[in-house]
Amino acid sequence: MSAPPTPPPFEPLTGRPFSFFPPLLNIEHNEWLLRKTTWSEILVANAKTGMELWVPRRFLGDVSSVDEPVMIVGLNKELEYKAGAVWPHERRVIEMPRAGASSPPPAFQTPDEPAPGAGIGFDRGTELRISRLIGAVLLAGVLASVLLVLLQRRPVVYHAIEQSQLGLTAEDDYHAVVRKLGPPVGDRWRDDSGELQYRMLKFRNRSFTVVLMGTDRDNARYIGALGKDWKPVHFVELPGGGNTLAMLRGLKRF
Repeated sequence: MSAPPTPPPFEPLTGRPFSFFPPLLNIEHNEWLLRKTTWSEILVANAKTGMELWVPRRFLGDVSSVDEPVMIVGLNKELEYKAGAVWPHERRVIEMPRAGASSPPPAFQTPDEPAPGAGIGFDRGTELRISRLIGAVLLAGVLASVLLVLLQRRPVVYHAIEQSQLGLTAEDDYHAVVRKLGPPVGDRWRDDSGELQYRMLKFRNRSFTVVLMGTDRDNARYIGALGKDWKPVHFVELPGGGNTLAMLRGLKRF
């Protein structure tokens, strides 16, 4: 029997802020400090609010080897904060209606009761045509329901139209972005000391917003771009595995 995988070392995190990826759901600020480790879990504190949480080691992945723009601790499951602890996030699945389900049996009739429609002047051919029409209507309704559910469950497709125009990487800072795209016409910075910061850059004749992330303006690095509908159109791969797509999805307008 093979031995269980060795948990990643967390010594590099001592005294240094880091972020979880993907971020913990239901917690706004994704910057943490390591407080304590045991053989089964680690204790972390939120750098903004001071809130402390125990995170089981079985949910922890690799620790990034570089800390620019910020050190990343990977999670092998998407976690959410509720009831004072972290739990694996469960996504609800819409159940598809079962096509061809059997209809309920007709009510019991005694031999003495007249059959439905008795005495009406329908011949056999008319009854057959009506039955086929009803069957066709029911089948069309089932197919329409199945199609609607499939459309609702269709995965989101991120168009690569803008990606070919960007040419940006996770190593690019503000000056590198300006060299490639020109000077921005809009520059917004959320300046809350002690937490991870975001810088939004708008460019003339560009249909996207460039997003930089870091602890201050000088250390902010490119993590992706958002379209006019505030959905990601480009993201970057992280050194320790994974990417910045979840960060961009959770980023609110400001």
